[in-house]
Amino acid sequence: MSFLSKLFGKKDTPKPVVERNMFNLQMEDIVTYDLEDYTVVSKLSYDDHGFKWHAYQLEGMSRTIWLSVEMDDELNLGIYEKVKMKLTLPIPKKIEHDGTYYYLDESGSAKVYGVGRGQNVNGITCEYFDFCDEEEERFLSVEKWGSEIEVSSGYEIEEYELKIIASN
Repeated sequence: MSFLSKLFGKKDTPKPVVERNMFNLQMEDIVTYDLEDYTVVSKLSYDDHGFKWHAYQLEGMSRTIWLSVEMDDELNLGIYEKVKMKLTLPIPKKIEHDGTYYYLDESGSAKVYGVGRGQNVNGITCEYFDFCDEEEERFLSVEKWGSEIEVSSGYEIEEYELKIIASN
């Protein structure tokens, strides 16, 4: 092969970008929600005896949110933000937060697989407790990671409210 053919020859063709959906977001993809762009920085995949769902940590300029993705007869999407709330075991069946009462809807334990910032929980089992208000419009997610209990507040959204831009 001559010098010129090496210099001007055929270049490696880039891999085609895989079309993104709610189940295959990748680190550094951009998700636009409520007129703000967020970067996917973590993905947690939960598996409770074969029932699976995902949580993507999305980092924006002004806040960090979690996008919950679950297929249960239909696609369920939610936006969650961590809240400061002191809970101890046993987790109660009724919780008050910001003047709203939330009632335990379901609970269990799930094996968690994490990538990105979430890789540190890869292979850990967490206990989860899902709460909803009386109208089933607002939600609290309680997760027990070892001795730490995390609480997030959220609400459902529709898929059309999100726009995805693949990073590669």
